[in-house]
Amino acid sequence: MVTEHNDTIQRCVQKCHGVPKVEDRETCASGYSGPVPATRVNTSQRLQRLRQHLRNNSIDAYIISSEDAHASEYVSDYDARREYISGFSGSAGTAVVTADKAALWTDGRYFLQADEQLDCNWILMKAGQPNVPTTYEWLEKELSNGQAIGASSYNNPIGKLISKGQWLPEIQELLDAGIQFRPIDNDLVDAIWTTGRPAIPAGPVEIHPISFAGKNWSEKVGFVRNHLSAANVTALVVTGLDETAWLFNLRGADIPYNPFFISYAIVEMDRVRLYLRDHSTKLSSQDLQTHLNTNADGSCTGKQGNCVEVKNYNSMKADVAALAMQSSTRKIWISHSCNYAIYNSIDRTKAYQKSSPIALMKAVKNSVERQGMKNSHIRDAVALISFMQRLEKEVKEGKPWTEVSAAMELKKYREKQDYMKGLSFPSISGFGSNGAIIHYKPSNVTDRTITTEGMYLLDSGGQYLDGTTDVTRTFHFGTPTDFEKEAYTLVLMGAIDLALLKWPAGLYGRDLDAVTRAPLWKAGLIYNHGTGHGIGAYLSVHEGPGRISLGYRETTYESKLYDGMFFSDEPGYYEDGKFGVRLETIVEIVYVSTKYQYKNTKFLGFNPITLVPFEPHLINVQMMSAEQISWLNAYHKKVMDIVGKRLKDEGLTDAYKWVEARVKPYEMPTFPSSPATTVTCSVFVVMVTSVLTLFQCSM
Repeated sequence: MVTEHNDTIQRCVQKCHGVPKVEDRETCASGYSGPVPATRVNTSQRLQRLRQHLRNNSIDAYIISSEDAHASEYVSDYDARREYISGFSGSAGTAVVTADKAALWTDGRYFLQADEQLDCNWILMKAGQPNVPTTYEWLEKELSNGQAIGASSYNNPIGKLISKGQWLPEIQELLDAGIQFRPIDNDLVDAIWTTGRPAIPAGPVEIHPISFAGKNWSEKVGFVRNHLSAANVTALVVTGLDETAWLFNLRGADIPYNPFFISYAIVEMDRVRLYLRDHSTKLSSQDLQTHLNTNADGSCTGKQGNCVEVKNYNSMKADVAALAMQSSTRKIWISHSCNYAIYNSIDRTKAYQKSSPIALMKAVKNSVERQGMKNSHIRDAVALISFMQRLEKEVKEGKPWTEVSAAMELKKYREKQDYMKGLSFPSISGFGSNGAIIHYKPSNVTDRTITTEGMYLLDSGGQYLDGTTDVTRTFHFGTPTDFEKEAYTLVLMGAIDLALLKWPAGLYGRDLDAVTRAPLWKAGLIYNHGTGHGIGAYLSVHEGPGRISLGYRETTYESKLYDGMFFSDEPGYYEDGKFGVRLETIVEIVYVSTKYQYKNTKFLGFNPITLVPFEPHLINVQMMSAEQISWLNAYHKKVMDIVGKRLKDEGLTDAYKWVEARVKPYEMPTFPSSPATTVTCSVFVVMVTSVLTLFQCSM
């Protein structure tokens, strides 16, 4: 499943000519009398009530972010404030409401979806596109001296507001223009969302066994303390839900598709505190008390060795404030994902703003986690292949299958596998034109029949006790057009070029991204999303702090690439209104050997752990280089050797034959590789450097 791509080539620094308006949307244009998407939500009354609260609070514009108090990409149903006010359900977006306008910014993954879901109260801001201002640029033009912008102090991470103790430049520009920026503790959307709202999540927590975690929580706390000592800080405030889950070897179910529980933590050199909702009920579990070496009341009285104090979730902010006031406290470490409310409780002189050390510790998997990721992907491949064999057979037989029924049935196949805990995200099951909606989620309203007359894109994954999976393959059960084959092959070539790459240790993912896009770029084609995201071990399907994506500013919280990280390799192409192609394979970063060893430089490369064959009759092998074909043959042999054997051992004969038919080796070309398909490393270095310079100069 793809992440965003910050393709900001042009910014509206002074003037934005042709700034988007509601009327720019085809179905909202004056005189339009055609059909309106059935997925739209009428937001008129919600906006009217919110604007009344703006007036009551002397606020002229209000920002509603996607995040919760923990900067989660995926939030609980209770915390889906931006979706409630706008009707847009994508995982990324920012809504802004003024006295007479409403606008929503989102990235390229969601342009089509947002246009379908937003009613005609909303301006759609396609972030990164020409003449589209940033949120703050737009607000600077909409507001005037003396007016005020409001935003939730809990649901806005400081990484979007503060850098090195100062407001970000774009916010400072507003302040310089006499426009106030006012964080608000009581979210104004909460004031109007009073009926039909889901319950506050406070589910049980489960112990994640050491046999899957690889290291116990006490050892992990020790690593954190090493970072505290090295930075000469007193405490680390942990706000990310994936970080508390990983640190304490606990999992939960408060967030859909993510095994997290609502929590905070504070780690000091001689004290560890964990903050939970309904903590007393959770501590009634003797197993949890034993696991955390704590008492039934959450105290550490009489405990030997490392003990976790378990406290009420709502007391966390006060505890941070009290810690900051102690004269013995040097600095308190907070990450970019810490919310503004907690940040604001710390004296500025004692706030140490830097990426959480847990983020990188979690991303670099230990040996047990690495093996678990591989094992889970093998079982996941068995499930996906078994299902796809049946789906293709029955579609060709004319039996009825739809996007929704396919997604539901695939879930059943995954549920048969050992250690299955649920899906890692809602399956993206898109046939024909729906496949061009990058993060399409099929519903009864949008459901289409899967036939032999179009492309079928299936992006899906599972949560297993030993790993998280995410795999995308694109199929055609009939006769594809020449352009469909060309587009598929170009995407495959880009995916293979990234998988083949070797690079000197110390690079960032953004340094590699252009390699994957090059085959598509040469043909004049583009995809508007990142090429790769990190993935957790029974944690988040999207995991930082690294990413493979062009266009990002260099930040203090983006990580270099390290041995033991896992990423997706997922280029794509989307022909609006017709079809989508995406090919996603999870790869492990490993040390690799090279012909030469320049000044003892270590090199890294990728090891694919997703083991699902590609679609042979969508591949135009004549477009591919000998090196690309060699990689494809070797990959398919690996699929057959590992997953094929598993299918045979489990007696899944039909699925075995389905794989066998897809992994037949391609003959190597007898002609020299075309210059159009062979790019040397030196060309890529020049290209990447040039592109990065372009982005840095334009952002």
